[in-house]
Amino acid sequence: MKTSRLEAFSDGVMAIIITIMVLELKVPHGTDWAAISKLLPVFGSYIMSFVYVGIYWNNHHHLLHVISHVSGKALWANLHLLFWLSLIPFVSGWMGENKLAALPVALYGVVLLCSAIAWSLLQWVLINASDGNTELKEAVGKDWKGKLSIVFYAGGIGMAFLFPGLAIAFYVLVAIMWFVPDRRYENAMQNLASKD
Repeated sequence: MKTSRLEAFSDGVMAIIITIMVLELKVPHGTDWAAISKLLPVFGSYIMSFVYVGIYWNNHHHLLHVISHVSGKALWANLHLLFWLSLIPFVSGWMGENKLAALPVALYGVVLLCSAIAWSLLQWVLINASDGNTELKEAVGKDWKGKLSIVFYAGGIGMAFLFPGLAIAFYVLVAIMWFVPDRRYENAMQNLASKD
């Protein structure tokens, strides 16, 4: 199967995820700053989650442009990733509504951790099914950023029960690491273009 169908489906799912998140933002009951300040945890949670979905969408786009087709295993690996991403609105809303309480912050980290593992699995499936396409394998390399992300998520989950604010800082740090689109995929796309 061509990557364009997989990309279009994934784009649609991610757009729905963002739509669900924004629908969770409730209009304040009041016209003063006090009414808005009550929504700050929910809005902060929304911003962080929006950035995370955007990071996955951006890197997913670049990842799929390095390969020419996908296998059935890749379709399932992609669905696995989308499953975890689809849980972000739930855990994001729960975390924001409960003012960053320990369990919601930990569960938010679990969803981020499982999303990162699903991303690594998708990369692995695409590399092993790429019929000699070494560009993707070279682009991913040892994937230190991906492995470090998993360590920070696991640390954040544990930290959530002691200092939820510090756990959030771990999650934000990972988002900052990934905020700039991954140059590895862009470089691989340029290498492919130069061979044509």
